[in-house]
Amino acid sequence: MDHNNELSKDERNWGMYVHLAAFAGYLTAALGFIIGPLLLWLLKKDEYAYVDYHGKEALNFQISFFIYGLVAGALMIILIGFALLPIVVILHLVFMIIGTIRASEGTYYRFPLTIRFIK
Repeated sequence: MDHNNELSKDERNWGMYVHLAAFAGYLTAALGFIIGPLLLWLLKKDEYAYVDYHGKEALNFQISFFIYGLVAGALMIILIGFALLPIVVILHLVFMIIGTIRASEGTYYRFPLTIRFIK
């Protein structure tokens, strides 16, 4: 669903920033993936419906992939985790980039492989 013509540049930028904030997790502790988008979502969700949508998507995605990473890490005990964890990390990075680009374009992007915790 593309509503690019209906959205202001400010809305698209804040939607993009919500996704970009998750990259903080690569520079900080693992919870940075969740805290960055959460803070921006809480700050702007009432101002822009577009940011509300992308904030929920980003948070659901980050929480889901945090869980997937924990499971893959735990499965290292039986060795399968050594194959799964790099796959989780690569998918995480690729989907974060796609989500950021789609938000900047004005697209209501839904992340694949995501559990919808926040409706």
